[in-house]
Amino acid sequence: MAKLLIVDDEAGYRKVLRAIFEDEGHDVATASDGRAALAHLAKGKRDLVISDVRMPDIDGIELLKKAREQDPDIGVVLMTAFGTIETAREAFKLGADDFIQKPFNNEELKVIVKRTLEKQAIISENRAFRNAQRQMGTLSNIVGQSEKMLELFRMIEAVARERSTILITGESGTGKELVARAIHEQSDRAGKPFIPINCGALTETLLESELFGFVKGAFTGANAGRAGVFESANNGTIFLDEIGDMPLSMQVKVLRVLQEQKVRRIGANDEVPVDTRVITATNRDLGPMVENGAFRQDLYYRVSVIPLHVPSLRERRDDIPHLAEHFMRKFSARSGKNVTLSDGAVAALSGRQWKGNVRELEHTIERAVALTGDGQPIAAEHCCGNGASPAYRRTEIPADGIHLPAFLNGLEKEYVEEALQRAAGNQTRAAALLQIPVHSSHRVHRERRERKCKNG
Repeated sequence: MAKLLIVDDEAGYRKVLRAIFEDEGHDVATASDGRAALAHLAKGKRDLVISDVRMPDIDGIELLKKAREQDPDIGVVLMTAFGTIETAREAFKLGADDFIQKPFNNEELKVIVKRTLEKQAIISENRAFRNAQRQMGTLSNIVGQSEKMLELFRMIEAVARERSTILITGESGTGKELVARAIHEQSDRAGKPFIPINCGALTETLLESELFGFVKGAFTGANAGRAGVFESANNGTIFLDEIGDMPLSMQVKVLRVLQEQKVRRIGANDEVPVDTRVITATNRDLGPMVENGAFRQDLYYRVSVIPLHVPSLRERRDDIPHLAEHFMRKFSARSGKNVTLSDGAVAALSGRQWKGNVRELEHTIERAVALTGDGQPIAAEHCCGNGASPAYRRTEIPADGIHLPAFLNGLEKEYVEEALQRAAGNQTRAAALLQIPVHSSHRVHRERRERKCKNG
């Protein structure tokens, strides 16, 4: 059973439609015009509005706009005795779920309503699933429970259904493409193509042909025409990664597509209309690039309508154990192993600086799982650097001998200094990296004091 609102200025249609859908088991309310319909919607939620287009004061198109402002997820089916292709196009452009012309076949209208309600149910289920994911600190394979990541999750959900361009900023390895995919999957374009293009990985010529396509004979080797990604991703999303690396001459062409919503293949005379959402990303600061002329100001304003920033792993250290656990499960399942994370491994991971961010952490866990036996915990030494074990120093004993206590004392000092550096001065973390009890880490305390004195 669903809650329906029938809106028509003709009493006969209201009566007939109410009888039809009450027989189907639905809770049906009626309104004689758009203003009365909005007042009814303000009192309580309705799943679907079935409205005439031609009505006095507030017509069906205006009702659609205002109803969606009140409830973005409400279903809307429009009907009119004066149906035209232009009216239908306008209705769909504004987000109507379907359109039927009077006089209509009752069975056809029932099918339309059933299909629309099924769509609404899927949207509600997806929202409930996303909310559950967010509460668990996961959204579309993005893992995080820190406040910065929860805020990013909220932003993704808020902007996903907008049509505006989005600029995602953040260091390399932070997961900017995952954010772009999450936005696409939660938008009304989900199920349509999502095509990523790395602007810095292609030459200007290849990038142009990838984006815009070409016709047969456009250049040597063009033996057949091919659509570019703007056409291939029509009704979907293009992700332009590292847009800061795009040549200026290409920036002009991309700007024109964004402004005109039309694309011309290389060598073609005609333009093709496209409805493609564009999400961009960069690990560079585009502001100074605009000032020195390396990036067009008009394109910058066009692509950065909605800015999103993905924090570095150093800014969300609380998420490191959750990410490590996530990657451990992923690679354990892939290798058919049952491994766990030792406390020492978690401490070692939490103490590192992670210049490569989440990507570096993922590769570290992949390597650690490969080096760990089935049923065994991942050891700290597998998480301390690029090697499979700590870089213990191997030295030859000089011919005249070695003063072992002094040598070991110097070696200990080097390791303690490195541990403090990785732990950002935190004694507890440094002690965990060295796998020594905090209360007995006299060297850690002494070295920390010496570093403070040295730094003034």
